[in-house]
Amino acid sequence: MAMLGFARVREQALRDKALQFTTLLHHVTPEQLKQSYFQLKRQAATGVDGVSWQDYQENLDDKIVNLHARIHSGRYTPKPARRVWIPKSDGTQRPLSIQSLEDKIAQHAVVALLNQIYEVDFMGFSYGFRPNRSQHDALDALTYGISKRKVNWVLDLDLQKFFDTVEHEWLIRMIRHRVQDKRLITLIKRWIKVGVVDDQGQRVPAERGVPQGAVISPLLANIYLHYAFDLWSHQWRKQKAHGEVLIIRYADDAVLGFQNKWDANAYLAMLAPRLNYFGLSVHPDKTRLIRFGRYAASQSAARHQKRPDTFDFLGFTHYCTIRENGEFKVGRKTVRKRLIKQIKAVQDELRKRMHEALGKTLKWIRAVLLGHMNYYSVPGNVQQINLFHQEVVNRWLKMLRRRSQRHRIIWAKFGPWVRSYLPKVQVIHPYPEMRFRAKYSK
Repeated sequence: MAMLGFARVREQALRDKALQFTTLLHHVTPEQLKQSYFQLKRQAATGVDGVSWQDYQENLDDKIVNLHARIHSGRYTPKPARRVWIPKSDGTQRPLSIQSLEDKIAQHAVVALLNQIYEVDFMGFSYGFRPNRSQHDALDALTYGISKRKVNWVLDLDLQKFFDTVEHEWLIRMIRHRVQDKRLITLIKRWIKVGVVDDQGQRVPAERGVPQGAVISPLLANIYLHYAFDLWSHQWRKQKAHGEVLIIRYADDAVLGFQNKWDANAYLAMLAPRLNYFGLSVHPDKTRLIRFGRYAASQSAARHQKRPDTFDFLGFTHYCTIRENGEFKVGRKTVRKRLIKQIKAVQDELRKRMHEALGKTLKWIRAVLLGHMNYYSVPGNVQQINLFHQEVVNRWLKMLRRRSQRHRIIWAKFGPWVRSYLPKVQVIHPYPEMRFRAKYSK
């Protein structure tokens, strides 16, 4: 019944894109809350209440009914998040908010409901954290677009501390364009303002920003950028640009391709005040305009410059190259800093597992290699995948040799045994044009 109600919301959103929904929360039923519970990660870290997924399963139906009653009566109040710090590739750290389980359940149900509206509204070039869209869909669209459209310049756009600078008042105003359900608006306000627990155990309420790690934050981020960035950028390329403009956005990461440099400069000059109006800003050091595309190599050579610049997007370094038949191709390889970081992380974990049983460590390494390959194994990146594979195996061998001083482990015996159990290096993902055409060219 819950999904039937959701379908009706989507039909209404499709029928009238200016419709404001005044009654939505009644679609969040006990059935929907229970479905949300089962869709959460079972081994996720616990919030400030210390309740795990397994703990909550005891008397689940009673707890779901109780949660539903509190949500609809207004007695439900979210708990502040537990904050942890995650190291970034540039040496800095980003805060991650770990919510209590009930907050995750409630937010998951609300996200499923609001997606029925916003999946109708969001632009086609927005890929981040949306149903049936992935990072590889964004990568394919970017590669295909640069290859097939008139792109001579690429703007690698970085928004400075986006998740920390979202202004709550603007966010609620944006949501009210479509959602006028007062109870639902109150819920969202509580979620974004509840804040975190500091090191002394005191709650620190949030005055701005959306918590990274919260279930609802990706949707709220997409709503904010839909109104602050997407709609404006789409209108700009239709009304202001003299040449073609390609836009690809994944959450707060965006890459734009321009046919003309003057369009790129004009866009960037107008984008800064547009973002500032909503409390956002372009990162001055990480935002770059580079010559890139099918003519970039010849244009650089004519100016006695080195090969065209590269840019990073979603873990891949993109560069200009050619196919065997001489046609232009966008090359992609694992970002070097990320590759080195992942190898080091594996090495650190292997040290912790030094005295673990060989079979158990082998199983873990297999999972690591499969996970790495499932993301990075795209056409043209086999060399980097093979490098990661070799480095992981070599570091494990060195660790085993340190562990066993009396019995020297030789590669002649170790190598074949490992190869027989570990996944073979291969290309998993199709060529970008194949998947892009199959999914979007209809």
